Amino acid sequence: MKRILRLLNRFGMGRTIALVLLIDLALLRIWDPLPVEALRLRTFDAYQLIAPRVATQRPVVIIDIDEDSLKALGQWPWPRTMVAEMVTRVTQMGAVAIGFDVVFAEADRSSPALAADTFHGLDEETRAKLKALPSNDAVLAEAIGNSRVVLGQTALAQASAAPADDLPQTGFAVVGVRGLDVEPPLLEFPGLLRNIPELENAAAGRGLFTIRPEADGIVRRVPVVMLANGLKVPSLSVELLRVVSGAGAILIKMDEAGVQSVAFGRRGLEIATDRRGQLWVYFSPHDKSRFVSAKDVLSGAADPVRFKGKIVLVGTSAIGLLDLKTTPVDPTMPGVEVHAQLLESMLSGTSLTSPSYATLAELAIATLVGLAIIALAPVLGAWALFWVGGAMAALLVGVSWYYFWQRNLLIDFTFPLIASSLIYLTLVFTNYLRAHSERRQIRSAFGQYLSPVLVEQLAQSPEKLVLGGEERVMTVLFSDVRGFTTIAEQYKDDPQGLTHLMNRLLTSLTNAIVDRKGTIDKYIGDAIMAFWNAPLDDAAQEANACEAALRMLEALERLNAERRAEAEAAGHPFLPMKVGIGINTGPCVVGNMGSDLHFNYSVLGDAVNLAARLESQTKSYGVAILIGARTAAAVGRLFTVLELDLLQVKGKTEPERIYTIVGRADERGAFAALAALNAEMLAHYHARDWQKCLETILRCRELGREAGLEEFYNHYVERVRRLIDAPPEPGWDGVWVAERK
Repeated sequence: MKRILRLLNRFGMGRTIALVLLIDLALLRIWDPLPVEALRLRTFDAYQLIAPRVATQRPVVIIDIDEDSLKALGQWPWPRTMVAEMVTRVTQMGAVAIGFDVVFAEADRSSPALAADTFHGLDEETRAKLKALPSNDAVLAEAIGNSRVVLGQTALAQASAAPADDLPQTGFAVVGVRGLDVEPPLLEFPGLLRNIPELENAAAGRGLFTIRPEADGIVRRVPVVMLANGLKVPSLSVELLRVVSGAGAILIKMDEAGVQSVAFGRRGLEIATDRRGQLWVYFSPHDKSRFVSAKDVLSGAADPVRFKGKIVLVGTSAIGLLDLKTTPVDPTMPGVEVHAQLLESMLSGTSLTSPSYATLAELAIATLVGLAIIALAPVLGAWALFWVGGAMAALLVGVSWYYFWQRNLLIDFTFPLIASSLIYLTLVFTNYLRAHSERRQIRSAFGQYLSPVLVEQLAQSPEKLVLGGEERVMTVLFSDVRGFTTIAEQYKDDPQGLTHLMNRLLTSLTNAIVDRKGTIDKYIGDAIMAFWNAPLDDAAQEANACEAALRMLEALERLNAERRAEAEAAGHPFLPMKVGIGINTGPCVVGNMGSDLHFNYSVLGDAVNLAARLESQTKSYGVAILIGARTAAAVGRLFTVLELDLLQVKGKTEPERIYTIVGRADERGAFAALAALNAEMLAHYHARDWQKCLETILRCRELGREAGLEEFYNHYVERVRRLIDAPPEPGWDGVWVAERK
């Protein structure tokens, strides 16, 4: 968490807040709650108000059960014989198909047989004649059978009885993309209200005229296929097109997002839908010329030319029959006209489409624009960023309008625009707060030490200063030359030679550190202090430090080989140089530290002190490298690491489990047996089984001789023998307390 906080601080608080806001906004768009959807839908409504569809073709005529028809012919429902006469007249006038935006769910109560049972005072002969007459439903069924009629059905919010198996149903085929084989996510209704079986059997098709408005009550999308009472059912409009085209079934095409389109007919008519099988309707304003009064059709006053070659819808605009809808272009449009406009849009190819990639495109645009603003905000000035943002906003609106106007595609610009605006305002606000805070801190910190002119310059350009240090998890390395005093005695008469030797040594060791991304903190005589993960981040800091340690030992071997050859050539005695290396990882503070006259970029912390103590303990344990537990845990897969002890170093109250590195991961096979035996030795040690521990140590010493661990196991032999002579207290926990630094 601290590392993340440091990264966020380096990235900038304003940018961080803006980036988090961008992520939150993207998640909000994916969630798409009602307010976000409503804003998008209102934008699409505005498009239709600005440029409503121009109805250049009129393939649909509406027979309107209007107020005048109700006054002339009586209240609805009318006798089915009257409806049959209407069907016959319209068929004779050349209509290609008739669709009913009403449902005949019950038998006609005015049929002769029913009337005979309800009329009182009839003689039996008259009653028998009435019962012998065909029912009104049979008359209507005959008229329907002589034409191409699609009967309307309606969805119910409550479950209805299971559908009869013998009633006709429209066939469907579901085709997936790349082998997709799932049911389409259609709008689903628990119940279905159908026409009486006599009429349904006579009809050429059956379709739902149910229209479900959006949450705000406006009709924008009409489902073309639905699930009702467990059945796939086409809409009235789609079923009419299927009947007219002569198709036997409707094809539902799907992709991974859901429904892609529906298709049917010999000419392969295909209608793009949203993922739930709904079609966006591109509305034109309400137009009375689409309507013919039902009374004019029944009286013969209607012009036959109006119906020739047209699809006819039978519905109502009468207020009392409650079939009025709100659309983006009209607050009160008859529901039957919505179906008519849907048919016009499908037949003229002017339906609107919200492509499956629309959400992804909106997210991508919002993300790119938001990231551009986050990246450019610190670079551009306020006015330049304002004009760039304005140009981006104009481009977003223009592209969205172009796709609507020219291609009938619905691409929302509001989400990218609002997202980028919020990010811009967030950056402006956080930058203001940051600048105000930094100027106040600088004036307070330096007002006593610098002239007012310099203080003001620093306040106006705070990026020139780095105040204090920052907390990081870092890996620290200490190295020191063993027996350096003895080596220095050889150069007591040649101080320049000693200087040259030290330069050769420190150069070799420094190169090994720097090559593995380390930072040299300081040289302390023949000792080196280095660290990783500052000033640049290093995700592999522990591994780099351990690799640097091994390379330091390898560099020292090469240097000793060169010195041996030089000493033999000159006839001088040769003393090899050895180093001890301590490495530890932990939280530190790094930054410019020192006095007001002199400061260095350095690191402080308990982890630093422990690394120094580990380096000094390499003498006691007879190994070249000691590392702390946190370092060992991070590099266990990359190096062959052996646990040595549970050590409490001088000056600390808590013990540290310490380890050594005997090789890299590719050398692990050679030390596998030693690692297992070493673990067994430590287990005996902590269990106070001194005899088995000694036996195991001797075996370890033989295996560890090649790895240079003989001195370490000799150390353990002496320690165990002392513990045998002076057994530890009953509460002994295996911690070895170092007696010196």
